[in-house]
Amino acid sequence: QVQLVESGGGLVQAGDSLRLSCAASGRAFSTYNLAWFRQAPGKERERIATISWSNGVTSYADSVKGRFTISRNNAKNTVYLQMNSLKPEDTAVYYCAADKGTDWAAPDYWGQGTQVTVSS
Repeated sequence: QVQLVESGGGLVQAGDSLRLSCAASGRAFSTYNLAWFRQAPGKERERIATISWSNGVTSYADSVKGRFTISRNNAKNTVYLQMNSLKPEDTAVYYCAADKGTDWAAPDYWGQGTQVTVSS
């Protein structure tokens, strides 16, 4: 069993940076692949970044590539999302997710989400 709790969201201005954290409980955290999703009002949930458990390989959606960075600290059971050069269109609820495989259509675990609002 893994429980995920996001933090670090807030209201920022366009061009600012923000770092989200997702703290996990559970002894097997290091063996889960991790991802960040976001969902803007009236839009479907979008997977924006993933990081593998085995070798730390990352992937990004085109919408955030070059601006966002996902990382993990297995010793702290935490995954991070560093967000730079934020834009108003980045406004959304951000969720972290964990999966033993790569079934991101239905991850094993979800966090509760944290709101990020970017003003212009």
